[in-house]
Amino acid sequence: MSVAQPDVSVVIGAYEAMPYLVECLASVEAQSLAPERIEVIAVDDGSSDGTGECLEEFAARVALPVTVIRQDNSGGPSGPRNVGLGKACGRYVFFLDADDRLGPEALERMVAMADRNGTDVVLGRVEGINRVPPRTMWGQTLERTDVFSSNIKFTLSAQKLFRREFLERHGMRFDESLWTGEDALFTMEAYLRADGVSVLADYTCYYLVGREDGKHVTKTGSYTLRFDSARALMNLIAEHVPAGPRRDLLMVRPFLVTLLPQFGPKYLKDSEEVRRHKFELARPLMEEFWTAGVGERLKVDERLRLHLVAEERPELLVGVLEFLRSKRRPTPVLEHKGHRVYFAYPYFRDASVGLPDSLYLAAPREARGIPGYREHTARTVLRRAVRKARRVMKTRTTAAARPGTRTSGESAAAA
Repeated sequence: MSVAQPDVSVVIGAYEAMPYLVECLASVEAQSLAPERIEVIAVDDGSSDGTGECLEEFAARVALPVTVIRQDNSGGPSGPRNVGLGKACGRYVFFLDADDRLGPEALERMVAMADRNGTDVVLGRVEGINRVPPRTMWGQTLERTDVFSSNIKFTLSAQKLFRREFLERHGMRFDESLWTGEDALFTMEAYLRADGVSVLADYTCYYLVGREDGKHVTKTGSYTLRFDSARALMNLIAEHVPAGPRRDLLMVRPFLVTLLPQFGPKYLKDSEEVRRHKFELARPLMEEFWTAGVGERLKVDERLRLHLVAEERPELLVGVLEFLRSKRRPTPVLEHKGHRVYFAYPYFRDASVGLPDSLYLAAPREARGIPGYREHTARTVLRRAVRKARRVMKTRTTAAARPGTRTSGESAAAA
């Protein structure tokens, strides 16, 4: 008698996960999706705190089919996830971190979303417990979207529902050479290759749990690993998207989330040696991928800092960072009848420094809070065009009414 294919393979990579693992597993057992429609593949990555034993006890007790694999420590989350993915049989795969937990209806809702729309990736709403989750992509449920038409580029963690056939067709695996950012690389590739992405924003599918011991992978590691992660993600985007506005749109993510923090407040505490090294690591990335199109999508202080990194002007960067650390607000400078707002961060219109005004020009979303700002909208542009057309018509009418005045057609005929 053949066993029906499960709908979802839940892959759990676990390392030193106690006691958080207990609630994680309980959330899987409590799923509204029928037990026979779920399989669990749990990989204990060389734990010594009872994680492996907890997984085996769970497998022996529950109605769900559970496979437990125990292996020597691989050093990162990629190895266990790849092992689990290689064993998965479900139509879909969901990567669940052993510290976190699922909402009771998470898998049922995400599977239904994917089946209804034929999409290859489904994002379920995330809430944080002692952690701040990504937020900008949960404004509304989207049955079908893509990485260019939504904010999903700002959630690149692996905790998504992926169509397994899609992953196998493209030979997708987590990069085990990366010690951080491996999930961002995997998920961005999935977004770029997917035949549609769904966003389930009206139900909390995933609870991102902050460990009290602070041992979360994204909080550890040398700064050099962040540059490795940024380089890998930028190269992936460049490989899949030709240079231009669409590439710039996606490049915002690695520049803003991965690279810029290396030139934030912590930079002021770095030694001179580390500061020089950070500029050396940033140089090839700035030369190859930093463009005006990326910059115009950032806030003024973000754009200014990255420009100073690109121009290799560390002394000016320190001045800007000290201003930001002081919590002072830049003076807004309104020009062009309020249609332009410049934020006078350090060195604004300082002739001895020579930074262009465009670095300080606020985009509408940042300028809207400034009293007196007048945004150019489609309606205002149309009104200006109508007023200009009326002035031209009035001028021509007045000129035609004057005795002896020739119209343009009469002048041409006379010539």
